[in-house]
Amino acid sequence: MSFSPEVINAAWKRAGGRCECILATCPSHGGRCNKALDPQNRTEGMKWHAHHVVSQSAGGSDGLQNCLILCVPCHEHTKSYGRS
Repeated sequence: MSFSPEVINAAWKRAGGRCECILATCPSHGGRCNKALDPQNRTEGMKWHAHHVVSQSAGGSDGLQNCLILCVPCHEHTKSYGRS
């Protein structure tokens, strides 16, 4: 499964159109990334992904509480990037 459009829209609204990454290990930033993102997800450098905080393979849900909106560079630095 993956996030429903409703969950993604709710996460986008919660994020305020900005990256929600707060990983201390992310080399892109210190603290919250907060990068402005493209609502249409088309502009290079402003693209984003809906990220599972707890991966599906580890039992994570497809609910809002397990969804973060991350810019692509931050998402690529998560431990579970590329895995379901």
